Amino acid sequence: MARKPGAARSAGEGRVIRYSTIKARLYPTPEQAELFEKTFGCCRYIWNRMLADQQRFYSETGAHFIPTPAKYKNGAPFLREVDNQALIQEHNRLTQAFRQFFRSPEHFGHPAFKRRKDGRNSFTACNHEFESGPTIYITRDGIRMTKAGIVRAVFPRRPRNGWKLKRITVEKTPTGKYHCCILYEYTVKEPVPVEPSADRTLGLKYSMGHFYVGDDGRPADPPRWLSQSREKLVRLQRQLNRMVPGSRNYQEAVQKYRLLHEHIANQRKDFIHKESRRIANAWDAVCVREDDLRDLAGIAVQENPAGIGFGAFRECLRYKLAHQGKQLLVVDRYFPSTRLCGQCGRVSAEGISPKLRTWVCPACGARLSREVNAAQNIKAQGLAQYAGKSA
Repeated sequence: MARKPGAARSAGEGRVIRYSTIKARLYPTPEQAELFEKTFGCCRYIWNRMLADQQRFYSETGAHFIPTPAKYKNGAPFLREVDNQALIQEHNRLTQAFRQFFRSPEHFGHPAFKRRKDGRNSFTACNHEFESGPTIYITRDGIRMTKAGIVRAVFPRRPRNGWKLKRITVEKTPTGKYHCCILYEYTVKEPVPVEPSADRTLGLKYSMGHFYVGDDGRPADPPRWLSQSREKLVRLQRQLNRMVPGSRNYQEAVQKYRLLHEHIANQRKDFIHKESRRIANAWDAVCVREDDLRDLAGIAVQENPAGIGFGAFRECLRYKLAHQGKQLLVVDRYFPSTRLCGQCGRVSAEGISPKLRTWVCPACGARLSREVNAAQNIKAQGLAQYAGKSA
């Protein structure tokens, strides 16, 4: 079963098992790159064959059954050229996809066939310990993998002492770069729970004009260089629209477009991780509202929250706070944080337009900042919910 980086489970005796991922850049030789491409294709092939046979078996018998990859190797000898673990993981992924679909079909769609033009090139292999040594391990300047041998790699950081390598996922980006995500398992002392207090708790309101606004009135804006990169993206898109598709200049511009998209995604991740780490270290608890990002994206205002990374920011806050025994207090998405007056407690019958920065309470006449007032209400509601559960 897949493990999320940052997830934890009990290991007994006051210790917990955690998982962490190190993402490294790979520089394969032409032969290794060819093997990776074959593995990508074999994973698509085995997924589609297993899915097609499952559908045929279900239509004929009414029962659910997924064949194993070993069934197809005699008819497709090229499957023996790649790491068998990559094929086994495709079977596990398809099994998990059907398990989620059967459990909650309204949230998880039916598994679909994979196509080459989808651009999803990746495979996963698990590490196994034998008397001769592990099947996957890192060296000073590379990583050893089955079939491929030692692939040159650049690591942003190294695993700590006691970390156990569990599996590796190799992926190729649309810009032609190879990366690997190495999952490690380790045990740490269970963090001491931190009790939230009003003066050590931060309330956050997702903002369209900013990234978020805190209950103390402090807004956070995405860095200036992120906006500059988006402006470059707009100019490049206009150039692409004026070019002849398929021409040499068009192909070069498409590569620049993909590289810029990748650069923006990296800038966004950098901002999200640094900001969530700063908050997790500075506060004992954080209160947020469980906003539906699809609803927020439908509001025609300055930015698209899904593009900014609200969901990723909330997830980063959750696990970084949990690692320190702190909590992310989530308020119900229907809580009227914006329409509730923080001075008198009156809920305005009319909605507050997202374009308004301030509004006046019709009951007490207080002039309230729309986003700061909402952040303060979210904080008060989050602490009240926590107190109710603890009582």
